[in-house]
Amino acid sequence: MSNEPVPARINMNQPLLEINRLVTQFRTEDETQKAVNDISFTLNKGETIGIVGESGSGKSVTALSVMRLISSPPGKIASGEIIYHSRNSGPVDLLKLPEKEMRKFRGNEIAMIFQEPMTSLNPVYTCGFQVMEAIILHHQLSKKEARAKTIDLFREVQLPRPEMIFNTYPHLISGGQKQRVMIAMAMSCNPAILIADEPTTALDVTVQKTILELMQNLQKQHHMGILFITHDLGVIAELADRVAVMYKGKIVEQGTVMDIFSKPQHPYTKGLLACRPPLNKRLHLLPTVADFMDTDAQGQMKENMRSIEEVTKKLTVSEEERSRQHKKIYALEPILQLKNIKTWFPVRNGLFGKITSHIKAVDDVSFDVYPGETLGLVGESGCGKTTLGRTILHLVKPTSGEITFQGKNFAQLNNQQIRSLRKDIQIIFQDPYSSLNPRICIGEAIMEPMEVHRIYSTAQQCKAKTIELLERVNMNESHFYRYPHEFSGGQRQRISIARALSLNPRFIICDESVSALDVSVQAQVLNLLNELKKEFSFSYVFISHDLSVVKFMSDRIAVMNQGKIEELGDADQICSNPKTQYTRNLINSIPKGEISDIKAALERKKNTV
Repeated sequence: MSNEPVPARINMNQPLLEINRLVTQFRTEDETQKAVNDISFTLNKGETIGIVGESGSGKSVTALSVMRLISSPPGKIASGEIIYHSRNSGPVDLLKLPEKEMRKFRGNEIAMIFQEPMTSLNPVYTCGFQVMEAIILHHQLSKKEARAKTIDLFREVQLPRPEMIFNTYPHLISGGQKQRVMIAMAMSCNPAILIADEPTTALDVTVQKTILELMQNLQKQHHMGILFITHDLGVIAELADRVAVMYKGKIVEQGTVMDIFSKPQHPYTKGLLACRPPLNKRLHLLPTVADFMDTDAQGQMKENMRSIEEVTKKLTVSEEERSRQHKKIYALEPILQLKNIKTWFPVRNGLFGKITSHIKAVDDVSFDVYPGETLGLVGESGCGKTTLGRTILHLVKPTSGEITFQGKNFAQLNNQQIRSLRKDIQIIFQDPYSSLNPRICIGEAIMEPMEVHRIYSTAQQCKAKTIELLERVNMNESHFYRYPHEFSGGQRQRISIARALSLNPRFIICDESVSALDVSVQAQVLNLLNELKKEFSFSYVFISHDLSVVKFMSDRIAVMNQGKIEELGDADQICSNPKTQYTRNLINSIPKGEISDIKAALERKKNTV
């Protein structure tokens, strides 16, 4: 990092990056698709622009175009200008530079943090080596100097034990720590522009808050311009100065963060703002983008004047209605009972693998789940949520305690009986792609559990049920013979839901099943899960790190921390009046996108810039 004194204030009207009428297209077998279609905006020094939109809107392609990382073929930057105001050589059109010249800017003056740090970091090299490599490449320092600078960077991004992490491989550290390593790598050359492409997707809200604060502090210190790309308007509410909303390759609305949040003009922007689960009210269903956008016979969008307030008012649940529902649920006998569950993993050391301690992933947990109830299980990564879900299914055997499902104690059942009972308890995993076999079509994937448990006597009956399930999760018969890679993330999650339903279960565990989805797709999947719950009288254990999502889905919430239940109670009561500091920290970390928070953030920036 530079040791030069930093000026107290910066001129945020000084342009760093000017994008003029940019068009980036991809050639398929049948046609040419414009992923970025004639967009223009300017990023100034010390400014943060949030680029928002769903998957496929063109956000990431915009970032890759700036970095000149579009693969050709099939991609091509067809036209436009990307003018970068270099601190060394003045204004330069990046699109006209030879590749050798572009390398001098890429990583050195314009750096990028990619969405998934695990795929961006090389698993065969240590974290420190990979950051050192970038420093040596651009600054020609000795290995000793590069090592010292790397450790300083790790301290600056607040990595614990920086010397140890320097020699640690990426798979041995947490997601939040990997993202900090990526930020350190991006900051290693003190760039003028930092492009952050979904840098907090699927991170805990507490880790997300820390990463966002870290980026803001680094921006103030080094006066960078930041392009922050996300699908979640709530995330950029307190981070961005201006917002550009992208839809189908175009910028449909842009303005100051206050204007976008206080008086959105475009129906697509309204939809993105509305589909985030609110903490301050209880809704039947989440609004979706479709509630704000009308299309004509040709598929073109038409103007829709509905406001966010008009749409959400019709979906609000009254206290009386919720009270009636709970009276029915809690008058029944529990469908699942957990008593003093412990799931400990031994830590072995020495030549003979002697057990020296235990990791107490689940530590003395007890609760009941009632028929038709959704119990939310919330907490940070590593708190034991997923291990508890797998323990309930007996995919991981508990160290001690009792699990009783429909009056049957798992401890008293043999493996065959557990396997038979397991068809009544299904799980929807966090990553649908890794839970689907890429070698078989999705129709076969849904039929497989029915064949294993012999639900139907013929293959024709299995296929008919599969097509019925696909239609129930808003897909169709033509999808039966397609493979997992041919679907979007939201569609793959619907396929996983259909497969879970194939055995007519009574109880479903949803393990972070929407954490990596766009907020708009997330809203559709959450609404679908609630509709299916009413239709088939399911009970859910809904596992997530996002308290706002858990609150929308749940009747009661259990907050987990370090293997234990911190508090358990009514979902609305826990969110409005949390009893523990840990729960309060989770709530305070949620990016709410409220006008009062935006005003406070703008005031802080005014006083520090």
